Amino acid sequence: MKTIFPKKLSEGDEIRVIAPSRSMAIISEQLRNTANKRFADLGLKLSFGKNIRKRDVFLSSDIKDRVNDIHDAFSDSGVKAIITVIGGFNSNQLLDYIDWQIIKNNPKIFCGYSDITILNNAIFQKTGLVTYYGPHYSTFGQELYFDYTLDYFKKCLMEENSFVVTPSKNWSDDEWYKNQKRRTPVKNTGWKVINNGRAKGVVLGGNLCTFNLLQGTDYFPKIKNSILFLEDDEFAGGYSAVEFDRNLQSIIHLPQFKEVKGIVIGRFQKASKINLVTMQKIIKSKKELSKIPVICDADFEHTDPKITFPIGGQVEIIASKSPQIKFINIDL
Repeated sequence: MKTIFPKKLSEGDEIRVIAPSRSMAIISEQLRNTANKRFADLGLKLSFGKNIRKRDVFLSSDIKDRVNDIHDAFSDSGVKAIITVIGGFNSNQLLDYIDWQIIKNNPKIFCGYSDITILNNAIFQKTGLVTYYGPHYSTFGQELYFDYTLDYFKKCLMEENSFVVTPSKNWSDDEWYKNQKRRTPVKNTGWKVINNGRAKGVVLGGNLCTFNLLQGTDYFPKIKNSILFLEDDEFAGGYSAVEFDRNLQSIIHLPQFKEVKGIVIGRFQKASKINLVTMQKIIKSKKELSKIPVICDADFEHTDPKITFPIGGQVEIIASKSPQIKFINIDL
């Protein structure tokens, strides 16, 4: 299937906000106002899906409503990009109801992370459309320490050139959405290399436990010649290390894994209690990883700040004393 790269954003373009996972109803007015201003400052107009404020007992909404908003957003020629409100747990409910031809016939930017991993990868697999693993609409509600996230959103979605990622100066794992002023930035000591090497391949992955929900379905992308970008949240608490280990092992057992070119692992949240020593033990315990480059503590996703990167796009990584990640922003 031919890879389709959507057109980049320009000033004056319209972005449609949709809620394929949890509802807009859980986002505070303060966060919405801050997010709206940030997009306006970029010269971008926002419109909103008809059903994003509906809310059920799962803090989501009916499958039909969420799918209709996806179809409407892709079908509307005035909409140039789609961004998700927030993550959650149930995007995989939608897959059998989506009309993939609507998406393929109307390619445009689609951005989100966490539970949106499902849609990021399924869209690429079913249509060839490159999607983007990056901030939600709600992420734009951050008042402080947002510059790095915004910079890479613009590099990836508003500029045509390839770009090299550099580590953030500081990172945080705050509940900023509860208290915008109570932020505790931590000095970033840089990315860590566990296995040296150099590789180039197709970017796939996202939130690992969510990515694995696609295994065995028609929606799971072909991981041959890929570089996997993997992260996970603190949901498993003190069991996060063993949960990540077994989810990674599940990917490794796939027949195509022997042709995976490398792995980049995102920074873990503090409550996961996963440090460099733990990650080294996990990676070094797997003989299948011994000959591919592995970088960890990269700046994505459930900590802040976060980069935006293309699922289905091309990346080159160098895992050495001075590790490098370069996204190749071209239409192949």
